[in-house]
Amino acid sequence: MEIKKLMVGPLGVNCYIIADEVSKEAMVIDPGDEPDSITDLIKEAGYKITAIVCTHAHFDHIGAVGDIKKATGAKVLINENDMELYKSAREQAAIWGYEVDDMPDPDGCLAEGDSVNIGSLSFKVISTPGHSPGGICLYGEGIVITGDTLFQGSVGRTDFHGGDITKLKESFKRLLSLPEDTAVFCGHGPDTTIKREKEENLFVGEFL
Repeated sequence: MEIKKLMVGPLGVNCYIIADEVSKEAMVIDPGDEPDSITDLIKEAGYKITAIVCTHAHFDHIGAVGDIKKATGAKVLINENDMELYKSAREQAAIWGYEVDDMPDPDGCLAEGDSVNIGSLSFKVISTPGHSPGGICLYGEGIVITGDTLFQGSVGRTDFHGGDITKLKESFKRLLSLPEDTAVFCGHGPDTTIKREKEENLFVGEFL
């Protein structure tokens, strides 16, 4: 497995490219901005992108979805509970003083228990609402991609439209029940592990 991480856009979103190192089949997760940087990396590595996965539909995580789809022909996958946010990306961005293009229609929806398969790699979809109604994480191959549900030492905000603190607490509990040696790749900020978050996350006392 190969994991490439790019911090993109003014809000510092972590965009990930995960690839099967043998077949070079790969997926892009949360292409929020800077499509040229993402596509340059894809071309340089020789990846064949088959899926574009959105952990949630806040504009800073999906702003370059259309450009990446045009460049790769990959399927856009999202949880249906974030469809309202997905379709309103332009309006979301305008509130923050940014511009994004209208989103292409998703090619499929991801729900709890689904799998995203990339070559020989397989990642299970975990439904993790709270930061947004349709937040998801991808778990497999010893890692979990958490979007804005879990950060090193913190959790995602719930004061945006569709946020729900009660649901975020349950999602937090689910993630921290994963094996402690699981590597955590967050939507913003540095990587971590489940063990470290169980020991050091500021929300453990409040949420568990």
